[in-house]
Amino acid sequence: MATSIRLFIDAELAAGRAVPASAEQAHYLAHVLRRGPGETVLLFNGADGEWTASIAQLGRRGGGLLVGERTRAQAEEPADGPWLAFGLLKRDATDLVVQKATELGASRILPVLTAHGQAGRVNLARLEAIAREAAEQCERLSLPRIDPPVSLPALLANWPAGRRLAVAVERRAGLAGPAGQGGLLVGPEGGFSAAELDAMARHAFLEEVSLGPRILRAETAVIAGLALIQSGPPATLNRVDPHPG
Repeated sequence: MATSIRLFIDAELAAGRAVPASAEQAHYLAHVLRRGPGETVLLFNGADGEWTASIAQLGRRGGGLLVGERTRAQAEEPADGPWLAFGLLKRDATDLVVQKATELGASRILPVLTAHGQAGRVNLARLEAIAREAAEQCERLSLPRIDPPVSLPALLANWPAGRRLAVAVERRAGLAGPAGQGGLLVGPEGGFSAAELDAMARHAFLEEVSLGPRILRAETAVIAGLALIQSGPPATLNRVDPHPG
């Protein structure tokens, strides 16, 4: 394609359909990218695939786009990527986790309140905007669902029994990665408490894994874990025996 400008549009996409651009998108196109009427962008909405569109108008209150032809079908992207649950971090680190999880194909992002967590709330609108921008940049066709923060016991109580959950545990040996409809749980800086590890061990769907011999920052562990999950055969990750010896 001659253009790499992609915008997420909250509207149905079909050939010949006129769709609105938000005031923020119009400003971005006109004043940041210096684009104007007649020029081409790519649109996606998480349901109808990716489409070309020409800019019809741009103004202070928004703009208009005219949808052209479809370039990619929605079916080209897996409908259900891995879920990411992570111990809530400080704002900048949480922003980075959401951005990279979006780029790495997570279909659902679940912030978790843990004993060693460094924050107790999030700005969901901010995180959704970060995910949207990441999806536009990395050529995803969908946005991840971002849940409000929940406690670790609530996460485990409501986790689907048929969906495997790999928990990254530091200072353990081993990895066999959850693929497809699995999930990854990463603790906060400082890791999980002993009581949290004991509670998690009682759930059959949960499996402890290691991301290697080094102690990683929480945001680094998210990136490494999601990359390993999607990098190939399950042997990429090593299982940890919760009862060694």
